[in-house]
Amino acid sequence: MRKLFALLLAMVFVFPAYAFAEYPEKPITIIVPSKAGGSTDTTARIFINAAKKYWKGADFVVQNVPGSGGQKGFELIARSKTDGYTIGMLFTTQVVSHIVAKRATYTLDSFHLMGNTVDDPVLIAVPLESPIKDLASFIEAAKAKPLTVAVNGIGSDDFIAAKKFENRTGTTFNLLPTKGSTEQKAMILGNHCDASFMNLSQMHSQQKAGTARIIAMLTDVRSDLLPEVPTAKEQGVSVSMTAVRGFAAPAGIDKEIQDKLDDLLVKVNSDPDYISDCEKNVFSRLPMSGKDFRSYLDELQVETQTFYDKNPW
Repeated sequence: MRKLFALLLAMVFVFPAYAFAEYPEKPITIIVPSKAGGSTDTTARIFINAAKKYWKGADFVVQNVPGSGGQKGFELIARSKTDGYTIGMLFTTQVVSHIVAKRATYTLDSFHLMGNTVDDPVLIAVPLESPIKDLASFIEAAKAKPLTVAVNGIGSDDFIAAKKFENRTGTTFNLLPTKGSTEQKAMILGNHCDASFMNLSQMHSQQKAGTARIIAMLTDVRSDLLPEVPTAKEQGVSVSMTAVRGFAAPAGIDKEIQDKLDDLLVKVNSDPDYISDCEKNVFSRLPMSGKDFRSYLDELQVETQTFYDKNPW
């Protein structure tokens, strides 16, 4: 009897607490490295709506951690407890930009990548009152005097797209880093900046409503959602950029919990209601497995490193 008691006692210390309980048994925090109300925040919330269909009784709590172009949130995800009760969102190019700029305290190995869910192409928008109607007049105005151009933080997809645009056109902007798309949108609608590099989901409705003007899509072909807007390539400037948004947990979580989280994202990515919510929010779906997401981020980090070495920020 004593030997049996000793064995049971040893198992308590050898096996973590979640081995004796059905995961999840308490709310799961989703860290969103941006302000509430933006496109990344919206992605997390529509994910939750669908996830609850597959994990009956599970609860999720969004924790917005804006700042430093997502860096604060990424670092918090990386150093969170590895018990499966904290996951978070990663978005590009910021998650790799902070690594190549040697600002991050994390690497891609700091995360268990669950997978990707959406992408969101970059565009150039100007206030409705602006005399700028296309890229030709945009470039002409920028060469006449430096324009104030809003971007979503240093190292963001917007920022790198703007720097690439400068390189290709011989222009120089006064780049104004913001704390997120909500601030960028307010600046365009309030005529507080000359232009903004931002994502399609963040300015689509304003273009449709006629309260702002999108002058170029930084995509290879025109968007089906805004077929009237020409691409930058059509207008003679070969610059393209998009942002992807995926989910991750801190590296080192239990394999069984990893598999459950990965499977949940697969189910959500295929869920009809989630797909419908993505369409309503103008999110282009780009499902990737964790392995494919890692390959994508590895390639993007190499590309971003090459660009950073020639254009440090």
